[in-house]
Amino acid sequence: MPPKITTELLRQLRQAMKNSKYITEPIQAYIVPSGDAHQSEYIAPCDCRREFISGFTGSAGTAIITEKHAAIWTDGRYFLQAAQQMDKNWTLMKMGLKETPSQEDWLLSVLPEGSKVGVDPWIIPADQWKHMSKALTSAGHSLVPVQENLIDPFWTDRSARPSSPLIVLGLNYTGITWQDKITSLRTKMADRKITWFVITALDEIAWLFNLRGADIEYNPVFFAYAIIGRSSIRLFINGDCMADPAVKEHLQLNSSSKPEFEVQVLPYESILTELQGVCGGLGPKEKVWISDKASFALTEAIPKIHRSLTPSTPICLAKAVKNATEIEGMRRAHIKDAVALCELFAWLDKEVPKGTVTEISSADKAEELRRQQKDFVDLSFPTISAVGPNGAIIHYSPLPETNRTLSLNELYLIDSGAQFKDGTTDVTRTVHFGTPTAYEKECFTYVLKGHIAVSAAVFPNGTKGHLLDSFARSALWESGLDYLHGTGHGVGCFLNVHEGPCGISYKTFADEPLEAGMIVSDEPGFYEDGSFGIRIENVVLVVPAKPKYNYRNRGSLTFEPLTLVPIQVKMMNTDMLTQKERDWVDEYHKQCREVVGAELERQGRHAALQWLIRETQPIA
Repeated sequence: MPPKITTELLRQLRQAMKNSKYITEPIQAYIVPSGDAHQSEYIAPCDCRREFISGFTGSAGTAIITEKHAAIWTDGRYFLQAAQQMDKNWTLMKMGLKETPSQEDWLLSVLPEGSKVGVDPWIIPADQWKHMSKALTSAGHSLVPVQENLIDPFWTDRSARPSSPLIVLGLNYTGITWQDKITSLRTKMADRKITWFVITALDEIAWLFNLRGADIEYNPVFFAYAIIGRSSIRLFINGDCMADPAVKEHLQLNSSSKPEFEVQVLPYESILTELQGVCGGLGPKEKVWISDKASFALTEAIPKIHRSLTPSTPICLAKAVKNATEIEGMRRAHIKDAVALCELFAWLDKEVPKGTVTEISSADKAEELRRQQKDFVDLSFPTISAVGPNGAIIHYSPLPETNRTLSLNELYLIDSGAQFKDGTTDVTRTVHFGTPTAYEKECFTYVLKGHIAVSAAVFPNGTKGHLLDSFARSALWESGLDYLHGTGHGVGCFLNVHEGPCGISYKTFADEPLEAGMIVSDEPGFYEDGSFGIRIENVVLVVPAKPKYNYRNRGSLTFEPLTLVPIQVKMMNTDMLTQKERDWVDEYHKQCREVVGAELERQGRHAALQWLIRETQPIA
């Protein structure tokens, strides 16, 4: 697909940067982050401003436009994709490489003296504003808030903000009422002497109120803000979402609830004026809690003396540690997901030799099979269905013009997942339908060894996920290989497929320690540009471990795989595996056969059951 031609769009933006209709004085650079006013990773079409101006569709990246330059910073998942999607007006800045300047350093190198750099204060997180502002100020420039987004005036076909009906989640899915969650939150507020808590992250609001929506594709969230006081609850949301009587009943809007659980529903757009009102009535020692990743606009509305910033909110932490009901739901969701994938691979084994299956038709088949499972709501992200060289594009999504046919002589990587009412799934398998080369098997086996090293790791309580990242890379590193993405991310429960504050990545040391009940992915990979991609991904649950000793009584943890889909033995060079690793594969496959086999039997899916039995034979 040819890149988007952006010459005219950039001309219009540069005009807006000087136009007194939008700004009090001209700016010399304009920053276009990829998020929305809630700092979401995946965003609604109306918020895709960086994609509109640049043509780059990846979920992460920041564009900066000056009078003469336009550049985009993105991470290793998107290097190939960004290079293909952007025209010659743009420079790709590959984050994480030694030679790539930071956004601040680059701006300092291209800006004339005393420049003003503009950004929409609703879209830049407060922590990024602080960092950028400090760097610019120290060099004689300034970062200025531009209240009206400069992309919107010439984005003529921009869609309206979605406002989809809400879904009420019962106790059988959540395990705890929203009132109990509020009580627990207020206890944490009292412990920290906090009077008000401002919630801006969409998944935190959905989790707190046991509600789900469909305002952002693949993410069951809805546009809202909330302000929780010691005895009041304000929910800022468009009224149309609330039309269903079940939602009103759930929030007890029409019945007399206890005063401390009375929800005041206010217009979505009124958050700033309401917050300013709250702050106007604060006593000298009263504090307002807000995430340091909330927008600069809202953070700035809270006077510094009353502002209490937190890198991970108490809701973010509570949401990450799943309760027994949520864990049970996640187990069920992964069994249903495995049923669909066993069916898919059994079908592919039969159809691929005919030469009629493409990346798109395979992804469509996976969705069709998932839809047959109970409580299916949506996919959890766009399916990555990639043959041969397309597999080397880490977040590849097939389009008609890039769509390759699955064959007997190229690797096939499929990374896919679903939103079920009882849980969220995310799984990657890499397979070969013919005979893999010795090099493909060698690389696959290094990735498998890394996957097992993380999955079987035993580590002390209080360990942060980033310390486990090198476990996944060790076998690759020994052979001079590596991959340019993190090893794992937190996974929500019928919520965002990527959630904080835990993960397994060399990119952050700000992650929270892993604890029992957290759910993360384990997904090392290897990518040979122009040839193939390999990734093996399971979603795993953090569980207590019982090693021989218990140093200083601190206890140990390990992982239990929730994903139960066979890993293709044909792709393994089994001579490279230790006995311990072979035992892990055999034990994992035994679990797949017993747990998923029973469900395939129950659902009468016999062809998939036969495939499962064949694919889970012990390593010879």
